[in-house]
Amino acid sequence: MSSLAAAVELARAAAVDVAGDPTAVGEHRGTSTETVVSDLPDVPAEALGQLLTHHFAASLPGYVGWTWAVTLAGAPGGEPTLDEVVLLPGDEALLAPEWVPWQERLRPGDLSVGDVLPSTEDDDRLVPAYLVDDDAADDPAARAVATEIGLGRERVLSPRGRSQAVARWLTGDFGPDSPMARQAPGRCGTCGFFLPLAGVLRQSIGACSNAYAPADGRVVPVEYGCGAHSQATLVDSGGAPAEVVHTARYDTADFDVI
Repeated sequence: MSSLAAAVELARAAAVDVAGDPTAVGEHRGTSTETVVSDLPDVPAEALGQLLTHHFAASLPGYVGWTWAVTLAGAPGGEPTLDEVVLLPGDEALLAPEWVPWQERLRPGDLSVGDVLPSTEDDDRLVPAYLVDDDAADDPAARAVATEIGLGRERVLSPRGRSQAVARWLTGDFGPDSPMARQAPGRCGTCGFFLPLAGVLRQSIGACSNAYAPADGRVVPVEYGCGAHSQATLVDSGGAPAEVVHTARYDTADFDVI
């Protein structure tokens, strides 16, 4: 056995020193040879000695499947010296998930009271208001007056942002393919409680104003519908009305003993 392979206790002591707790370093799990590379053209790698890594089980809380890796160096004819001590994950180690920027981690519903969600400058859902194709944006004088008195918005929905919003509304709980819409007697586009949105979405999107409808106060497409449609009526079956019973038909004074 080489001096590096026999220096188990030296490697363990180094791992304990880094861990700060002898119980954090478990049993010895073998060794692995590291490759030695010489940067000097006239010095062969063999002349530089050897590198050997001792592996110990990690007993630290939260580090299941990790190992302490202690690398020792040995020059020809010399004593082993400590190179480095690190914690390395094994095949079954518990690892943190890959880091994801917060903009990509957010999901609808994550925003709570007091939270601030700033939009980025490169948000493709928004464009500068002066790029919008409307009369006010095309009139430089109107833009100047609006800016001077503080009217208008700096940014508005881009075509991409608008299409994303419509796609969400069409596939949500109040979309045309929802169970409620499929059983509805009429569509929102023909309902008196339907309030169309202004602008380019007027013909396809609006808001419900019926207090008894499940979509009251929500954005709905014209193809959505529910049972609270303004033109909904009950269909008369045409049969005789059910008999109204005012007296008891059964003797409730006596009972049988079995």
